[in-house]
Amino acid sequence: MLVIVCYDVNTETKEGRRRLRRVAKLCEATGQRVQKSVFECQIDLAKMEELERKLLAQIDEKQDCLRIYRLPETRGAEVREYGQFKATDFEAPLVL
Repeated sequence: MLVIVCYDVNTETKEGRRRLRRVAKLCEATGQRVQKSVFECQIDLAKMEELERKLLAQIDEKQDCLRIYRLPETRGAEVREYGQFKATDFEAPLVL
């Protein structure tokens, strides 16, 4: 399934900047960055729940914001892209 992870971490303090780096590293290890604080992850439910637990352990819920969108695999779903970045199509054949 496709999971979208979005976050906004308060970076006014040194600890906030550390939280931001830890959250970004967790997301980078799981998916691809499509914007500065937005990641697309092609993962199963168990991996999504694991990622959610790890992210919640890093953020400060009083200062930060975390949103996780689980997109069901339905016919007709589409993503429209504009601009420089072109996402990797995980469903396409892999050519080396």
